Amino acid sequence: MAHTEQDILAGLADIVSEETGVDASEVTADKTFTDDLDVDSLSMMTIAVTAEEKFGAKIPDEEVKNLKTVGDAVNYIKANQAA
Repeated sequence: MAHTEQDILAGLADIVSEETGVDASEVTADKTFTDDLDVDSLSMMTIAVTAEEKFGAKIPDEEVKNLKTVGDAVNYIKANQAA
């Protein structure tokens, strides 16, 4: 089952919140992982792996570094999720 953008954003907010301690309500599409949410590279990999499991979208390691904002991640997951 494909997830909507809103489903992905909400799920990703929960994942980021659990990994970083930032309140999920503060994780919005325009926030950058590094500058706004203080996500380091190790945490970003954890977030990517958890998102892969939750949404069924493979996120190759070389793509993770291109995901600058939460919105970038939502769009990538939406475009690459399992049908």
